[in-house]
Amino acid sequence: MKEKSTLNINGQLSLKNMIALVIRLSIPAIMAEVSSIIMQYIDAGMVGSLGENATASIGLVSTTTWLIGGLCISAATGFSVQVAQLIGAERDEEARNVFRQGLIVALIFGAILSVTAISISKSLPVWLGGNSDIHKEASRYFFIYACALPATQLRQLCGSMLQCSGDMKTPSILNILLCVLDVIFNFIFIFPTRTVTIFGISIHIYGGNLGVAGAALGTAAAEVCVAVLMLLAACVRSKKLSFKYGGRWKIQGRCMKTAAKIAVPTAFEHMIMCGAQIVSTRIVAPLGTAAVAANSLAVTAESFCYMPGYGIGSAATTLVGQSIGMGRKDLARRFARASVILGMVIMSFGAVIMFFVAPLMFSILTPSPEVRRLGTEILRIEVFAEPLYAASIVCSGALRGAGDTLVPSILNFISMWGIRITMALVLVPYMGLHGVWIAMCVELCIRGIMFLVRLVREKWLKNRVVVID
Repeated sequence: MKEKSTLNINGQLSLKNMIALVIRLSIPAIMAEVSSIIMQYIDAGMVGSLGENATASIGLVSTTTWLIGGLCISAATGFSVQVAQLIGAERDEEARNVFRQGLIVALIFGAILSVTAISISKSLPVWLGGNSDIHKEASRYFFIYACALPATQLRQLCGSMLQCSGDMKTPSILNILLCVLDVIFNFIFIFPTRTVTIFGISIHIYGGNLGVAGAALGTAAAEVCVAVLMLLAACVRSKKLSFKYGGRWKIQGRCMKTAAKIAVPTAFEHMIMCGAQIVSTRIVAPLGTAAVAANSLAVTAESFCYMPGYGIGSAATTLVGQSIGMGRKDLARRFARASVILGMVIMSFGAVIMFFVAPLMFSILTPSPEVRRLGTEILRIEVFAEPLYAASIVCSGALRGAGDTLVPSILNFISMWGIRITMALVLVPYMGLHGVWIAMCVELCIRGIMFLVRLVREKWLKNRVVVID
């Protein structure tokens, strides 16, 4: 059974139609990201109500969870980019073969990540330099997170496969469901059993009273539920990837080699990015619990602005990947540029809103006056970087669709370690947490410029990870 690719283009597209297509594919992903942010606010608010130590416990290990999550995304990307280009070339059976091999790798890699993370869970808070009074809760949170990593890896793989096959709607809906379930489970596990009065009606609600550990357990339970649904969507319901259309489970050297060529630089990129963020956390930790909490909540609040960029970047990966698979470099070029412009416009608008509503955001996220004040001040520093941050996010998504992952990883290494960390170390003794965020703002602007130069020079158009026999 052969179906046409998502693009289904035989001639030229006008700029208006091209932007419309980018928006059509971006909206489901953007909505999923925005809903994720809303749920993160609620999530952070739930934990924040427990006090500064609870927020700091999660904030201390959050950069490490981002690192591991990035490795899961990298493993998925190595296979999903191949699927995008194969579908663009109308080689659907080969795409299904790649999907099956990706499932095998995902199960093995997810298990390895889980065992490794569990083994370091007790020592991690100490390594990160957190205060001794938050070590226990931070360790318990990370341990529970680690146990759910196989489900996280499967969710990431199946979601990226569906997106690269052109189905942006299904993974977006399921990721929204992930956020909703996370909040519901957290509401149950974090707080004690209590009676809530709504419109004069008393409702008895069961609670696990697990505190910070309850937040981790709620997230883990949501991950497992959605991973199962995402797996069913890809393996049973997908018009491109479903097992009912046939395929082979045999591991192929060419597929593994191509996956490694894409995934290893992407993993290196996530490692250097999150490694730098872990070092940043290590720099912030001695500034006190209030600084750690404000830093963590400011990152959550900022995501309101940058997550739409990741939604557009996901659409750019699909559109550029399928265009390259079709042999239409002209389309790949135009889709990449249109996506970047759209991302910069949307994130600039979001930055303006974020500047004015920053105090309201922190009033929702924490009851601590000191954390509110500090968080508002550092968040307002960051808004000036958002337009160029958008450029780096969407450019990265477009370049990934072409299989260009090595050079972007090098650019990120230079930017994060050569600029952000160096500046932060210089500024923190004089400016405290503000120095860390000034360094971040400057680095994001420079990173955006470097990615724009990479995109405009167009060396990435020579890439095509799919081999034509």
